Amino acid sequence: MIRYIGINIVKRNIITLNSLSKITKIKTNVQQKKQNFSTTRSTNSHIGRTPILYPPEVTLTYDPTPISRPRVPSELNSTMLTISGPLGSHTMPIKPYVRLNFVNPILIDGDKIKVSNPQISESKLIISVEKPRVKEQKTMWGTTRALIANYVIGVSEGFQVPLRLVGVGYRANMEEERKLVLRVGFAHPVELKVPEGITCVTPSPTRIVLSGTDWREVKQFAANIRKWRKPEPYNQKGIFVGDETIKKKISRKK
Repeated sequence: MIRYIGINIVKRNIITLNSLSKITKIKTNVQQKKQNFSTTRSTNSHIGRTPILYPPEVTLTYDPTPISRPRVPSELNSTMLTISGPLGSHTMPIKPYVRLNFVNPILIDGDKIKVSNPQISESKLIISVEKPRVKEQKTMWGTTRALIANYVIGVSEGFQVPLRLVGVGYRANMEEERKLVLRVGFAHPVELKVPEGITCVTPSPTRIVLSGTDWREVKQFAANIRKWRKPEPYNQKGIFVGDETIKKKISRKK
């Protein structure tokens, strides 16, 4: 049995196929336009382009010689910057694409650059990168600036982080050999060794004051102390860092 198809059905199917092909072309053109069109453009790092001001007692020594034998693979071909001050000194690697522009530099030992002018109240360091639109360089631009600024403050003024012990029977004291002993509700005291470069004092049994020249190390040690008894919201007991507060919760009553 042969089934006949009317001319109207054939025309309708042809129109549908033509419509689908046109819609497909329109979608393809829109996708291409979306890929080639951008409403925003890459901008410079707001943190990285801010100049670093440092006092005359701080000395910056820059060695542009690339590191051939680094401690870690990420430091390969990096250069070294030394920040010295009355409280100590720190050395940090600088990525090859990061540029340090010193104001009033003093050349010493060949290619090394030393900046220390007591006649100027504040010296200036401007940081830039080769390609600001590259994501990795833009990220390291702001990171490098923040690290150098923290080191400048650390060797000139230092950092201080206070901690509070809140709870019945919670107390802390320093023992010999740079050992901090915490009694925070466990059956045994918690002993923590104070890292080198950090000073730890206990003005009272419920207060701990950490000080040092490296912001990251001081905050990391404070976090290590806090983790032994994190603040809990119901009784608001625990180890609080700085001005830390916690919102009180009311326990559900059955």
